[in-house]
Amino acid sequence: MSITKEQIIQEIESMSVMDIMELVKLMEKKFDVSTANYLNTTNSSTKEKVVEEKTEFNIYLTNIGKNKISVIKAVRSIMNLGLKEAKDLVESAPVILKEAISKTEVTELETILKNAGAEIEIK
Repeated sequence: MSITKEQIIQEIESMSVMDIMELVKLMEKKFDVSTANYLNTTNSSTKEKVVEEKTEFNIYLTNIGKNKISVIKAVRSIMNLGLKEAKDLVESAPVILKEAISKTEVTELETILKNAGAEIEIK
C-alpha cells in the first residue's frame, strides 16, 4: 500500500516548524537537491523579467514623405523655428528633432508629424 500525497501533507501539518526544517534538510541530502539554489534561480529570473520603463525619448525625423510643406509647417510649430530654419532642418533628414522628452510629449509629436506625412523614429 502506497502513501498518498494528502497523507503526507496531513503528517507534515502535525509537525513543528523545527521538525519540518529538519525533514527538508534530510530530503535535500537524500535526493541531492538544494532549495537554496532553486530560490536563488527563481529570484534572479524574476529580477531579469522586471524591465524598467523608459521615461525619456528622442524623436527622429527619418523621412520627409510626399508632403514636404506640411512637414515643414509641423516642424516649424513644434520647434518654434522660422520658416527657413524649419525648411533646412526638414531637408537635412534623417535628423533628431527633440531629445529627452516625456512619453506624453513624444506621442503628441508623433501624431502631429505622422498626420503631416513625415516618417519618424522614436528611441
